[in-house]
Amino acid sequence: MPAATLLRQPLRKLIVAATVPLALAAIADDVRMRRRLDAARRCPLTGLHGRDVLVDHVDRQLRTGRADDVHVLVLDGNGLKVVNDTFGHAAGDALIRVYGRRLARWTTGRPGACAARLGGDEFGVVVRLPAQAALEELAGLREQLQQPLVLDGGRTLHPTVSIGFARAGDLPGETASRLLRGADTAMYEVKTGRQSFPYRATYADAYAETVNGRRAGRPGAHLPGGAV
Repeated sequence: MPAATLLRQPLRKLIVAATVPLALAAIADDVRMRRRLDAARRCPLTGLHGRDVLVDHVDRQLRTGRADDVHVLVLDGNGLKVVNDTFGHAAGDALIRVYGRRLARWTTGRPGACAARLGGDEFGVVVRLPAQAALEELAGLREQLQQPLVLDGGRTLHPTVSIGFARAGDLPGETASRLLRGADTAMYEVKTGRQSFPYRATYADAYAETVNGRRAGRPGAHLPGGAV
């Protein structure tokens, strides 16, 4: 091997040795940035995603070969204002956190599942469920969400929730936003007593009129940082 080539070998090794740590540092910085961005997009009270992430996740599930099994749920706590007025806003926040933890636990490990806080004590969920098992699964979810909660000081809350859902197989070709609107309308039908749980969204529910993107009569609540 020529002498010049021999001299170049150590230099090349030095360059490679110096480049590897820089590349690793760049990867680490990228991972940290992604984590920060992810944290910024999550609800600070529950740690759940916001509406935008939920809609994106529904879109991805609709593009799979199991689109008919995609279920979009909207869940709303009943009586949060009463809890705030009676026990204070700290108690209301505790209830919202518990809803978030219970939803996160229920969605963990389930196919295609994602939970999000939409605003106030309203949450959205997407999950793939076989049609024959869906009603039993959703009844189990409602039962978990309605388990008693013991507040600091020993007071016990007995929360109840209203749930509406849309099944993609019933609304073929509809978008994630349309399924979410259907589930939202279905939830409100249950909440107002016009329908009983379990109530599955129809085309009429999916195309219900809204005010500023929300169902008429319920303005909704915005989360910090624009995650709604």
